[in-house]
Amino acid sequence: MGKIASKTGFIALCTTIGLVGCEAMSPGKPTLEGELDVIEATQQTDIMLTLAEPGEAVNYFKRKLAEQPDNEEYVRGLAISLNRAQKPQEAALVYNRLTESGKATSEDRLQYSETLIKTGAIADAELQLAAIPPTVETYKRYLLEAIVADNNKDWDKADSFYETARGLTTKPAPVLNNWGMSKLARGDFESASNYFQEAITFDPKMFSAKNNLVTARARKKNYRLPVIPMSELEEAQLLYNTGIIAVRQGDVDVGRGLFELAVETHPRHFQEASDALNSLQTNVAN
Repeated sequence: MGKIASKTGFIALCTTIGLVGCEAMSPGKPTLEGELDVIEATQQTDIMLTLAEPGEAVNYFKRKLAEQPDNEEYVRGLAISLNRAQKPQEAALVYNRLTESGKATSEDRLQYSETLIKTGAIADAELQLAAIPPTVETYKRYLLEAIVADNNKDWDKADSFYETARGLTTKPAPVLNNWGMSKLARGDFESASNYFQEAITFDPKMFSAKNNLVTARARKKNYRLPVIPMSELEEAQLLYNTGIIAVRQGDVDVGRGLFELAVETHPRHFQEASDALNSLQTNVAN
């Protein structure tokens, strides 16, 4: 992007002093047609990714690539837009096209790695991360490295990567939530609860951290909801999810009580909790 920015400045200068002056400053380049194409593609990409709906952006980049199939900015824009449209499988194919063209940047490989992780292709994601120079030390890189290490059950490496990622961002809630999930996978419910709780302090709206927290507590048969910010809708959902765990752990009466609370708490009719109650009552009757 630095290269593109410098060319933008060059064109602004040309506008000021006139084309003849520019030609004198840049001998051997009688026109700027190629440079203008790259800049236009970059600007259009930024606009579509910032302002357009994901589906609209996908269609736009597909149309542009039909006209200019080798334009890397349009390839990149399509991959990002497909991810925004919740189509990681398709996005991965586009990122693969970009890497095979030899035009992928380190940021592209990071995005590709994240996309591959979303599709469950962890080994492929690890290969893409390995292709990124070690000098690229960013929050996203270390978070993705930690997730890959988790998948490999390399817990020490995962903890190290999570710690580094946490130190590289002022918004660590996603790192803490993932770190908690890592601890949960290891059966360390106490540490998992602490990480989830901390994630919520940084992002009180992160429902996944709230759900993970009640899950970690319920796995230890602590079925009380923690004191955390939650809406009525969230509270009902958390009560229901906790009830599911209670029933699976053999605490059927506790689960029934939690389902009843979920139905009472929900601002509207809570069909799933009502169905769970009916199912338990049917089993008792039989």
